[in-house]
Amino acid sequence: MSASTAGRLPGVCVQMFIGGDDPGAHAPPHHAQVAFGQRGEPGDSVGGHVHGIAHWLLTESAPRPGGDLPPFDALVVSVHPDDTVELTELSAVRARWPHLDRLPDGRFVVAASRARRDEDAHQVQIFDALGRESTSFFVGDAIEHLLADESGHLWVAPFDENPDGIRRWSATGRLAWTSDGARIPGLLDCYALNVSGTTAWACPYTDFPLVEICPDRPDRPVRVWSNGVRGAKALAVHGDRVAFYGGYREEGDRLAHGRLTETSVEPTDVGLLTLPDGSAPGPRRVVGRGSRIHVQAEPFTAWGVFDLGG
Repeated sequence: MSASTAGRLPGVCVQMFIGGDDPGAHAPPHHAQVAFGQRGEPGDSVGGHVHGIAHWLLTESAPRPGGDLPPFDALVVSVHPDDTVELTELSAVRARWPHLDRLPDGRFVVAASRARRDEDAHQVQIFDALGRESTSFFVGDAIEHLLADESGHLWVAPFDENPDGIRRWSATGRLAWTSDGARIPGLLDCYALNVSGTTAWACPYTDFPLVEICPDRPDRPVRVWSNGVRGAKALAVHGDRVAFYGGYREEGDRLAHGRLTETSVEPTDVGLLTLPDGSAPGPRRVVGRGSRIHVQAEPFTAWGVFDLGG
């Protein structure tokens, strides 16, 4: 466990985006702890990035609920694992409650969680290295998760106000894969999504199966395992091992471990995920990338990581 300081960041953070697939320190299963990294100003949401880089989307004032939202300028502060800081100014951002990610070629993606009819064409904005919008497109209302994969595609999963299911989009707005007809049981609300390489792992409400989606495997793009863990908000996968974080009510800090068999996730252990001082994270935002679960706890100034493969 370690901490590093990236300095105070100006403005108001409306999105913080974190993550990485690279190996990290092992955390014990019974009383696991997150290891803390980059720090910044408070944020409103969190995601994950495949290169272990923390991204903050900053504005002079955070967009307020209701009413029209004029385009606004924003600053992306990217803090690399060696504490190198990269600044990118974005022009004419339109998202009120944004999701943020970075494509492998360095472009940024900003997407609005909710899409109103008159804003559909600008729901997802792609910004070039100079911060200019290069394209925009619509992917559907009620985005719960938006994560880029290493091929530059965007995985989008909804909460329960959108029946479209899990979809994969190109960075130009072409629908590349859809869960329609994939026979994923109980796909009403995608509680947890993990993207690693070009593969997505999901744990959707209502049945909470573990689902592997691999579009590059045309003979069997989807595999489903039955799973007894309910309500997890994040998951990590390493080989045939899986960990589910979170749950309902008193199970909010649960870290449930399992092992994949041919048809099911067999439980192997269960414990709690705590902060380095031993306390529970409390209100937090989480994202899964490969073997890692990233945690941003109040006051949302730092991110932590649990690594199943450490």
